[in-house]
Amino acid sequence: MTDFSGLNLAQPILRAISDKSYTLPTPIQLKSIPPLLEGHDLLGIAQTGTGKTAAFALPLLHRLAQNPGTVKRGKPRALILVPTRELASQVSDNLRSYGRHLPVCTAVIFGGTNIRPQIRAMSRGVDVLVATPGRLLDLISQGHVQLHVIETFILDEADRMLDMGFLPDVKRIITKLPAKRQTLLFSATMPKSISKLAANLLNNPKRVEITPAASTVEKVQQRVLFVTKEKKRSLLTKLLNDEEIGRVLIFTRTKYGADRVAKHLYRGGILANAIHGNKSQNARQRALKSFCAGKIRALVATDIAARGIDIKDVTHVINFDLPSEPESYVHRIGRTARAGAGGIAISFCDHDERNHLRNIEKTIGLNVPVFTDHPFHDSEIENSKTPGKRKLRSKRVDLQQRNTQRTKRKAKKAA
Repeated sequence: MTDFSGLNLAQPILRAISDKSYTLPTPIQLKSIPPLLEGHDLLGIAQTGTGKTAAFALPLLHRLAQNPGTVKRGKPRALILVPTRELASQVSDNLRSYGRHLPVCTAVIFGGTNIRPQIRAMSRGVDVLVATPGRLLDLISQGHVQLHVIETFILDEADRMLDMGFLPDVKRIITKLPAKRQTLLFSATMPKSISKLAANLLNNPKRVEITPAASTVEKVQQRVLFVTKEKKRSLLTKLLNDEEIGRVLIFTRTKYGADRVAKHLYRGGILANAIHGNKSQNARQRALKSFCAGKIRALVATDIAARGIDIKDVTHVINFDLPSEPESYVHRIGRTARAGAGGIAISFCDHDERNHLRNIEKTIGLNVPVFTDHPFHDSEIENSKTPGKRKLRSKRVDLQQRNTQRTKRKAKKAA
Protein backbone atom coordinates (compact mmCIF):
# COMPACT_ATOMS: atom_id res chain seq x y z
CA MET A 1 0.00 0.00 0.00
CA THR A 2 1.26 3.51 -0.83
CA ASP A 3 2.41 5.51 2.18
CA PHE A 4 1.98 9.30 2.50
CA SER A 5 5.42 9.97 1.01
CA GLY A 6 4.21 8.35 -2.22
CA LEU A 7 1.35 10.85 -2.64
CA ASN A 8 3.65 13.71 -3.74
CA LEU A 9 2.63 16.05 -0.95
CA ALA A 10 4.81 19.03 0.00
CA GLN A 11 7.57 18.25 2.49
CA PRO A 12 6.23 20.53 5.26
CA ILE A 13 2.94 18.61 5.13
CA LEU A 14 4.75 15.26 5.28
CA ARG A 15 6.64 16.52 8.33
CA ALA A 16 3.35 17.41 10.04
CA ILE A 17 1.92 13.98 9.20
CA SER A 18 5.05 12.35 10.62
CA ASP A 19 4.71 14.47 13.78
CA LYS A 20 1.30 12.82 14.30
CA SER A 21 2.82 9.36 13.70
CA TYR A 22 0.59 8.72 10.67
CA THR A 23 2.17 6.29 8.22
CA LEU A 24 -0.43 4.84 5.86
CA PRO A 25 -3.32 6.78 4.29
CA THR A 26 -6.86 5.50 4.75
CA PRO A 27 -8.76 4.28 1.66
CA ILE A 28 -10.53 7.61 1.14
CA GLN A 29 -7.25 9.50 1.44
CA LEU A 30 -5.56 7.14 -0.99
CA LYS A 31 -8.34 7.55 -3.56
CA SER A 32 -9.02 11.27 -3.09
CA ILE A 33 -5.63 12.94 -2.73
CA PRO A 34 -4.16 12.15 -6.21
CA PRO A 35 -7.11 13.52 -8.26
CA LEU A 36 -7.38 16.54 -5.97
CA LEU A 37 -3.68 17.32 -6.45
CA GLU A 38 -4.36 17.19 -10.19
CA GLY A 39 -7.07 19.83 -9.77
CA HIS A 40 -10.20 17.71 -10.33
CA ASP A 41 -13.54 18.33 -8.67
CA LEU A 42 -14.52 15.49 -6.38
CA LEU A 43 -17.68 13.81 -5.10
CA GLY A 44 -16.89 11.85 -1.95
CA ILE A 45 -19.37 9.47 -0.35
CA ALA A 46 -17.98 8.65 3.05
CA GLN A 47 -18.87 8.82 6.69
CA THR A 48 -16.99 10.58 9.44
CA GLY A 49 -14.31 8.41 10.98
CA THR A 50 -12.90 7.32 7.62
CA GLY A 51 -10.16 9.98 7.49
CA LYS A 52 -12.24 12.28 5.30
CA THR A 53 -10.94 15.56 6.76
CA ALA A 54 -7.34 14.77 5.90
CA ALA A 55 -8.49 13.60 2.45
CA PHE A 56 -9.45 17.17 1.56
CA ALA A 57 -7.22 19.13 3.97
CA LEU A 58 -3.87 17.74 2.81
CA PRO A 59 -4.29 18.50 -0.92
CA LEU A 60 -5.76 21.92 -0.05
CA LEU A 61 -2.72 22.79 2.04
CA HIS A 62 -0.42 21.44 -0.69
CA ARG A 63 -2.10 23.70 -3.24
CA LEU A 64 -1.67 26.74 -0.99
CA ALA A 65 1.97 25.83 -0.33
CA GLN A 66 2.69 25.53 -4.04
CA ASN A 67 0.95 28.81 -4.85
CA PRO A 68 1.61 31.15 -1.93
CA GLY A 69 -0.06 34.53 -1.94
CA THR A 70 -0.65 37.54 0.28
CA VAL A 71 -3.69 37.20 2.49
CA LYS A 72 -6.35 39.78 1.73
CA ARG A 73 -8.73 41.46 4.14
CA GLY A 74 -12.01 39.51 4.22
CA LYS A 75 -11.15 37.54 1.08
CA PRO A 76 -10.24 33.90 1.81
CA ARG A 77 -8.74 31.71 -0.89
CA ALA A 78 -10.51 28.55 0.30
CA LEU A 79 -13.87 27.96 1.96
CA ILE A 80 -14.87 24.84 3.89
CA LEU A 81 -18.58 24.82 4.72
CA VAL A 82 -19.78 22.49 7.50
CA PRO A 83 -23.14 22.06 9.28
CA THR A 84 -22.21 22.25 12.97
CA ARG A 85 -20.03 24.26 15.32
CA GLU A 86 -18.27 21.16 16.65
CA LEU A 87 -17.33 19.97 13.18
CA ALA A 88 -16.12 23.48 12.26
CA SER A 89 -13.80 23.48 15.28
CA GLN A 90 -12.50 20.01 14.51
CA VAL A 91 -11.78 20.77 10.86
CA SER A 92 -10.03 24.01 11.83
CA ASP A 93 -7.90 22.22 14.44
CA ASN A 94 -6.90 19.58 11.90
CA LEU A 95 -5.96 22.20 9.32
CA ARG A 96 -3.72 23.96 11.82
CA SER A 97 -2.14 20.65 12.79
CA TYR A 98 -1.46 19.52 9.22
CA GLY A 99 -0.30 23.01 8.24
CA ARG A 100 1.85 23.68 11.28
CA HIS A 101 5.01 23.97 9.15
CA LEU A 102 3.38 26.17 6.51
CA PRO A 103 2.69 29.93 6.47
CA VAL A 104 -1.04 29.28 6.03
CA CYS A 105 -3.57 31.27 8.02
CA THR A 106 -6.87 29.63 9.00
CA ALA A 107 -9.98 31.09 10.62
CA VAL A 108 -13.19 29.48 11.86
CA ILE A 109 -16.57 31.20 12.18
CA PHE A 110 -19.85 29.87 13.56
CA GLY A 111 -22.86 31.08 15.47
CA GLY A 112 -23.52 30.93 19.19
CA THR A 113 -20.41 32.93 20.05
CA ASN A 114 -19.31 36.57 19.98
CA ILE A 115 -19.06 37.75 16.39
CA ARG A 116 -16.45 40.46 17.03
CA PRO A 117 -13.35 38.20 17.28
CA GLN A 118 -14.45 36.56 14.04
CA ILE A 119 -14.75 39.95 12.34
CA ARG A 120 -11.24 40.84 13.57
CA ALA A 121 -9.88 37.57 12.22
CA MET A 122 -11.35 38.26 8.80
CA SER A 123 -10.03 41.82 8.79
CA ARG A 124 -6.49 40.47 9.26
CA GLY A 125 -6.95 38.22 6.24
CA VAL A 126 -7.00 34.40 6.02
CA ASP A 127 -6.09 31.74 3.51
CA VAL A 128 -8.67 29.17 4.61
CA LEU A 129 -12.07 29.91 6.13
CA VAL A 130 -14.03 27.16 7.91
CA ALA A 131 -17.63 28.22 8.47
CA THR A 132 -21.20 27.24 9.23
CA PRO A 133 -23.79 28.65 6.80
CA GLY A 134 -25.74 31.01 9.06
CA ARG A 135 -22.82 32.93 10.55
CA LEU A 136 -21.08 33.08 7.16
CA LEU A 137 -24.12 34.73 5.57
CA ASP A 138 -24.25 37.19 8.49
CA LEU A 139 -20.65 38.24 7.88
CA ILE A 140 -21.18 38.42 4.14
CA SER A 141 -24.24 40.66 4.58
CA GLN A 142 -22.22 42.95 6.89
CA GLY A 143 -19.43 43.21 4.31
CA HIS A 144 -16.79 41.42 6.38
CA VAL A 145 -16.43 38.41 4.04
CA GLN A 146 -16.24 38.29 0.25
CA LEU A 147 -16.07 35.03 -1.69
CA HIS A 148 -15.19 36.18 -5.21
CA VAL A 149 -11.54 35.06 -4.97
CA ILE A 150 -12.24 31.56 -3.65
CA GLU A 151 -10.05 28.98 -5.39
CA THR A 152 -11.26 25.88 -3.53
CA PHE A 153 -14.74 25.27 -2.15
CA ILE A 154 -15.40 22.24 0.08
CA LEU A 155 -18.91 21.30 1.15
CA ASP A 156 -18.71 18.76 3.96
CA GLU A 157 -21.55 16.67 5.45
CA ALA A 158 -23.94 17.74 2.68
CA ASP A 159 -26.68 15.34 3.79
CA ARG A 160 -26.61 16.77 7.30
CA MET A 161 -26.90 20.26 5.79
CA LEU A 162 -30.13 19.01 4.23
CA ASP A 163 -31.36 17.44 7.49
CA MET A 164 -30.76 20.67 9.39
CA GLY A 165 -32.53 22.83 6.81
CA PHE A 166 -29.37 24.59 5.60
CA LEU A 167 -29.74 23.77 1.91
CA PRO A 168 -31.27 27.19 0.97
CA ASP A 169 -28.40 28.94 2.79
CA VAL A 170 -25.85 26.74 1.03
CA LYS A 171 -27.35 27.62 -2.35
CA ARG A 172 -27.19 31.35 -1.50
CA ILE A 173 -23.52 30.99 -0.61
CA ILE A 174 -22.77 29.11 -3.83
CA THR A 175 -24.12 32.03 -5.89
CA LYS A 176 -21.39 34.23 -4.40
CA LEU A 177 -18.52 31.96 -5.47
CA PRO A 178 -16.52 32.46 -8.67
CA ALA A 179 -17.31 30.14 -11.55
CA LYS A 180 -13.67 29.08 -11.87
CA ARG A 181 -12.75 27.07 -8.79
CA GLN A 182 -12.08 23.55 -7.55
CA THR A 183 -15.12 22.10 -5.76
CA LEU A 184 -15.40 19.14 -3.40
CA LEU A 185 -18.64 17.72 -2.00
CA PHE A 186 -18.70 15.08 0.74
CA SER A 187 -21.77 13.29 2.01
CA ALA A 188 -22.43 10.09 3.94
CA THR A 189 -25.59 9.42 1.92
CA MET A 190 -26.84 10.59 -1.45
CA PRO A 191 -30.55 11.46 -1.38
CA LYS A 192 -32.00 12.95 -4.58
CA SER A 193 -31.67 16.53 -3.37
CA ILE A 194 -27.94 16.07 -2.72
CA SER A 195 -27.42 14.29 -6.05
CA LYS A 196 -29.08 17.22 -7.80
CA LEU A 197 -26.94 19.71 -5.88
CA ALA A 198 -23.79 17.78 -6.78
CA ALA A 199 -24.74 17.70 -10.46
CA ASN A 200 -25.14 21.49 -10.52
CA LEU A 201 -22.15 22.23 -8.32
CA LEU A 202 -19.40 19.96 -9.63
CA ASN A 203 -17.62 20.04 -12.97
CA ASN A 204 -16.82 16.57 -14.34
CA PRO A 205 -15.94 15.28 -10.86
CA LYS A 206 -14.05 12.21 -9.79
CA ARG A 207 -16.29 10.01 -7.66
CA VAL A 208 -14.91 8.31 -4.56
CA GLU A 209 -17.15 6.05 -2.49
CA ILE A 210 -15.94 4.51 0.74
CA THR A 211 -17.77 2.35 3.28
CA PRO A 212 -21.45 2.36 2.36
CA ALA A 213 -23.77 2.98 5.32
CA ALA A 214 -24.85 -0.63 5.79
CA SER A 215 -21.30 -1.99 5.95
CA THR A 216 -20.21 0.36 8.74
CA VAL A 217 -22.44 -1.46 11.21
CA GLU A 218 -20.68 -4.74 10.51
CA LYS A 219 -17.67 -3.53 12.52
CA VAL A 220 -19.83 -2.82 15.57
CA GLN A 221 -21.10 -5.45 18.02
CA GLN A 222 -24.79 -4.61 18.33
CA ARG A 223 -27.42 -5.65 20.81
CA VAL A 224 -30.93 -4.52 21.70
CA LEU A 225 -32.42 -4.53 25.20
CA PHE A 226 -36.21 -4.52 25.50
CA VAL A 227 -37.26 -2.32 28.40
CA THR A 228 -40.21 -0.15 29.34
CA LYS A 229 -39.76 3.59 29.02
CA GLU A 230 -40.09 4.04 32.79
CA LYS A 231 -37.16 1.72 33.55
CA LYS A 232 -34.70 2.99 30.95
CA ARG A 233 -32.76 5.21 33.33
CA SER A 234 -32.48 2.43 35.91
CA LEU A 235 -31.19 0.09 33.20
CA LEU A 236 -28.66 2.68 32.07
CA THR A 237 -27.30 3.03 35.61
CA LYS A 238 -27.10 -0.75 35.92
CA LEU A 239 -25.11 -1.02 32.69
CA LEU A 240 -22.69 1.73 33.61
CA ASN A 241 -21.81 -0.07 36.83
CA ASP A 242 -19.82 -2.35 34.53
CA GLU A 243 -16.28 -0.96 34.38
CA GLU A 244 -15.75 -2.52 30.95
CA ILE A 245 -17.98 0.22 29.59
CA GLY A 246 -15.32 2.89 29.44
CA ARG A 247 -15.93 6.02 27.40
CA VAL A 248 -19.61 5.99 26.41
CA LEU A 249 -21.64 8.20 24.09
CA ILE A 250 -25.37 8.15 24.88
CA PHE A 251 -28.00 9.32 22.40
CA THR A 252 -31.41 10.72 23.27
CA ARG A 253 -34.16 11.96 20.98
CA THR A 254 -34.64 15.36 22.62
CA LYS A 255 -32.60 18.09 24.29
CA TYR A 256 -34.71 17.84 27.43
CA GLY A 257 -34.14 14.09 27.49
CA ALA A 258 -30.36 14.57 27.21
CA ASP A 259 -30.35 16.88 30.23
CA ARG A 260 -32.51 14.49 32.28
CA VAL A 261 -30.28 11.50 31.52
CA ALA A 262 -27.06 13.41 32.29
CA LYS A 263 -28.45 14.66 35.63
CA HIS A 264 -29.67 11.17 36.51
CA LEU A 265 -26.22 9.70 35.89
CA TYR A 266 -24.45 12.47 37.78
CA ARG A 267 -26.72 11.99 40.80
CA GLY A 268 -25.86 8.28 40.65
CA GLY A 269 -22.14 8.99 40.90
CA ILE A 270 -21.34 8.66 37.19
CA LEU A 271 -19.53 11.67 35.77
CA ALA A 272 -21.58 12.81 32.79
CA ASN A 273 -22.54 15.88 30.80
CA ALA A 274 -24.92 16.72 27.95
CA ILE A 275 -24.50 18.55 24.65
CA HIS A 276 -27.34 19.82 22.48
CA GLY A 277 -28.47 22.88 20.55
CA ASN A 278 -29.74 24.78 23.60
CA LYS A 279 -26.32 24.70 25.25
CA SER A 280 -24.00 27.64 24.66
CA GLN A 281 -21.02 26.98 22.44
CA ASN A 282 -18.64 27.39 25.38
CA ALA A 283 -20.61 24.86 27.42
CA ARG A 284 -20.58 22.38 24.53
CA GLN A 285 -16.85 22.81 24.03
CA ARG A 286 -16.15 22.34 27.74
CA ALA A 287 -18.21 19.16 27.80
CA LEU A 288 -16.42 17.78 24.73
CA LYS A 289 -12.97 18.61 26.13
CA SER A 290 -13.82 16.98 29.45
CA PHE A 291 -15.05 13.87 27.64
CA CYS A 292 -12.01 13.65 25.38
CA ALA A 293 -9.67 14.16 28.34
CA GLY A 294 -11.40 11.41 30.32
CA LYS A 295 -12.63 13.78 33.03
CA ILE A 296 -16.20 12.62 32.42
CA ARG A 297 -17.13 9.08 31.48
CA ALA A 298 -20.42 9.62 29.67
CA LEU A 299 -21.48 12.23 27.12
CA VAL A 300 -25.21 12.47 26.44
CA ALA A 301 -26.08 14.00 23.07
CA THR A 302 -28.77 14.61 20.50
CA ASP A 303 -28.16 13.62 16.88
CA ILE A 304 -27.49 17.13 15.58
CA ALA A 305 -25.05 18.01 18.36
CA ALA A 306 -23.08 14.81 17.88
CA ARG A 307 -22.91 14.82 14.07
CA GLY A 308 -19.32 15.11 12.87
CA ILE A 309 -17.77 14.71 16.31
CA ASP A 310 -14.66 12.55 16.06
CA ILE A 311 -13.79 11.28 19.53
CA LYS A 312 -11.13 8.62 19.95
CA ASP A 313 -11.52 5.55 22.14
CA VAL A 314 -15.30 5.58 22.53
CA THR A 315 -15.87 2.02 23.69
CA HIS A 316 -19.67 2.06 23.67
CA VAL A 317 -22.59 3.86 22.10
CA ILE A 318 -25.91 3.58 23.91
CA ASN A 319 -29.13 4.48 22.14
CA PHE A 320 -31.22 5.52 25.13
CA ASP A 321 -33.90 6.44 22.57
CA LEU A 322 -34.03 4.71 19.19
CA PRO A 323 -34.06 7.19 16.30
CA SER A 324 -37.05 7.31 13.97
CA GLU A 325 -34.71 7.50 10.95
CA PRO A 326 -32.66 4.32 10.35
CA GLU A 327 -29.81 6.35 8.83
CA SER A 328 -29.39 8.16 12.15
CA TYR A 329 -28.87 4.80 13.82
CA VAL A 330 -26.00 4.05 11.45
CA HIS A 331 -24.40 7.45 12.12
CA ARG A 332 -24.79 7.01 15.85
CA ILE A 333 -23.21 3.60 16.23
CA GLY A 334 -20.41 4.65 13.88
CA ARG A 335 -19.14 6.91 16.68
CA THR A 336 -17.56 3.80 18.25
CA ALA A 337 -16.07 2.33 15.07
CA ARG A 338 -13.55 4.99 14.17
CA ALA A 339 -10.75 4.56 11.66
CA GLY A 340 -11.25 0.83 11.28
CA ALA A 341 -11.65 0.04 14.98
CA GLY A 342 -14.54 -1.94 16.41
CA GLY A 343 -16.94 -1.08 19.20
CA ILE A 344 -20.16 -1.98 20.97
CA ALA A 345 -23.58 -0.43 20.40
CA ILE A 346 -26.41 -1.02 22.88
CA SER A 347 -29.97 0.05 22.06
CA PHE A 348 -32.91 0.36 24.42
CA CYS A 349 -36.28 -0.40 22.86
CA ASP A 350 -39.63 0.30 24.49
CA HIS A 351 -43.19 -0.38 23.24
CA ASP A 352 -43.34 2.78 21.12
CA GLU A 353 -39.98 2.09 19.47
CA ARG A 354 -40.65 -1.42 18.21
CA ASN A 355 -41.43 -0.19 14.70
CA HIS A 356 -38.27 1.94 14.70
CA LEU A 357 -36.24 -1.18 15.45
CA ARG A 358 -37.89 -3.08 12.62
CA ASN A 359 -37.10 -0.27 10.15
CA ILE A 360 -33.50 -0.14 11.35
CA GLU A 361 -33.07 -3.87 10.83
CA LYS A 362 -34.47 -3.58 7.31
CA THR A 363 -32.01 -0.79 6.51
CA ILE A 364 -28.89 -2.49 7.86
CA GLY A 365 -29.93 -5.88 6.48
CA LEU A 366 -29.63 -7.87 9.70
CA ASN A 367 -31.48 -8.59 12.92
CA VAL A 368 -29.95 -6.88 15.94
CA PRO A 369 -29.19 -9.58 18.56
CA VAL A 370 -31.43 -9.42 21.63
CA PHE A 371 -29.78 -9.30 25.05
CA THR A 372 -32.08 -10.59 27.80
CA ASP A 373 -29.66 -11.09 30.68
CA HIS A 374 -30.60 -7.93 32.58
CA PRO A 375 -33.14 -7.33 35.36
CA PHE A 376 -35.41 -5.07 33.29
CA HIS A 377 -36.01 -7.29 30.28
CA ASP A 378 -39.61 -7.04 29.04
CA SER A 379 -40.67 -10.16 27.10
CA GLU A 380 -43.98 -8.54 26.11
CA ILE A 381 -42.12 -5.86 24.14
CA GLU A 382 -39.81 -8.47 22.63
CA ASN A 383 -42.72 -10.58 21.40
CA SER A 384 -44.78 -7.63 20.21
CA LYS A 385 -44.75 -7.53 16.40
CA THR A 386 -46.83 -4.49 15.49
CA PRO A 387 -47.33 -2.38 18.61
CA GLY A 388 -47.67 0.75 16.58
CA LYS A 389 -50.73 -0.58 14.74
CA ARG A 390 -52.38 -1.73 17.95
CA LYS A 391 -51.91 1.66 19.52
CA LEU A 392 -53.22 3.35 16.42
CA ARG A 393 -56.34 1.20 16.44
CA SER A 394 -57.03 1.95 20.11
CA LYS A 395 -56.59 5.67 19.47
CA ARG A 396 -59.03 5.46 16.58
CA VAL A 397 -61.61 3.72 18.84
CA ASP A 398 -61.21 6.44 21.48
CA LEU A 399 -61.58 9.13 18.83
CA GLN A 400 -64.70 7.47 17.45
CA GLN A 401 -66.21 7.28 20.95
CA ARG A 402 -65.49 10.96 21.60
CA ASN A 403 -67.00 11.93 18.24
CA THR A 404 -70.13 9.87 19.01
CA GLN A 405 -70.50 11.51 22.42
CA ARG A 406 -69.98 14.96 20.89
CA THR A 407 -72.67 14.24 18.27
CA LYS A 408 -75.11 13.12 21.00
CA ARG A 409 -74.49 16.30 23.01
CA LYS A 410 -75.08 18.48 19.95
CA ALA A 411 -78.29 16.58 19.21
CA LYS A 412 -79.54 17.15 22.75
CA LYS A 413 -78.83 20.88 22.52
CA ALA A 414 -80.55 21.09 19.15
CA ALA A 415 -83.60 19.35 20.62
